[in-house]
Amino acid sequence: MSQTKILIVEDEKIVALGIKKMLKNLGYIVPSIASSGEEAISKAEITFPDLILMDIMLKGDMDGVEAADKIRKSFDVPVVFLTAYSDDKILERAKRTKPYGYIIKPFEENSLHTTIELALRNYREEKELE
Repeated sequence: MSQTKILIVEDEKIVALGIKKMLKNLGYIVPSIASSGEEAISKAEITFPDLILMDIMLKGDMDGVEAADKIRKSFDVPVVFLTAYSDDKILERAKRTKPYGYIIKPFEENSLHTTIELALRNYREEKELE
């Protein structure tokens, strides 16, 4: 776990910094924070994260669902959505991107940790089967 890199995609700076602090407390590396879908794609290409925590509502023309879909297709990086929005329409769009988790804000550090570890394990097992 100590070398696991997690890219945070969150447009609210104070929220992103809080998540970063949680991740560092849990022993993860946070190579970067992105605030838009376009920036998330660019930083995924540069930082080679092991996992991406993606907010759904982002600044700019591309939301987190669209960014997650492009990242999955281009870089094959597992995504866990972090969002304050949980309506059925958004959930259906998010499910089509094959996320490895979906956490509703606000969340506790232990929920984040458990979701990340399960997502990483499921992703690795899936890759071993391929």
